[in-house]
Amino acid sequence: DARLPAFMQYLDSLVARATNASLGRWEGFWSSEASYSAVAHGATSDIVDKVAYLLANPVAAGLVRTGREWPGLWTAPEQLGTATITAPRPKNFFSPTGDMPESVELALSMPLGFASAKEFQDAVTAALHDLEEETRRDFAAAGRGFLGRLRVLAQNPFTRPAPGEPRRHLSPRVAGRDKWKRIEALSRLLGFLRAYRAAWAAMRAGLRDVIFPAGTYLLRIQHGVRCAAPG
Repeated sequence: DARLPAFMQYLDSLVARATNASLGRWEGFWSSEASYSAVAHGATSDIVDKVAYLLANPVAAGLVRTGREWPGLWTAPEQLGTATITAPRPKNFFSPTGDMPESVELALSMPLGFASAKEFQDAVTAALHDLEEETRRDFAAAGRGFLGRLRVLAQNPFTRPAPGEPRRHLSPRVAGRDKWKRIEALSRLLGFLRAYRAAWAAMRAGLRDVIFPAGTYLLRIQHGVRCAAPG
């Protein structure tokens, strides 16, 4: 229903409360510095890069030598676009007599732009292999090792990182290696912002039949403004 921000808020809220309940915590779970942001990707290769980057995170953090060794939630490339994951309702936080189902299924769908799930899986597998190999080379050159699966599992969830974490990075709206595709995406974003501001000004001036551009979210959800159909 084109309500991705509301879905993410609901999902993240449940994850935070359920995880805090399982750990006996009450504090904030997610960082409050950055707000929700849906980043547009310029090409299918950028989607592959982002998925591989996500799956390589445990390796890049120096925790395990390969993503497959990560003891937590991790999606194997061969699952992408084909697998369906069945998740049972957690025993903590959720009431056994509540309205949440006993289990739900999550189908791992394939993004647009690929001829088949196999093509997408192979591209992610190759990109992930390159990222993991690069990290292992960099660690070896720096004389660093990996924590390892067993020591990851032995970590105290209440420990905190050392101070000095970098802050106030850029929060991009568009991601992509191809310069011209980034320019094209940014031009579309600029066009949206100009159309939105023009429609907003017209509505503030008293016009009630204003058409807002496709992609308008809050005014559509909370105030029922009319929006153009997606192009």
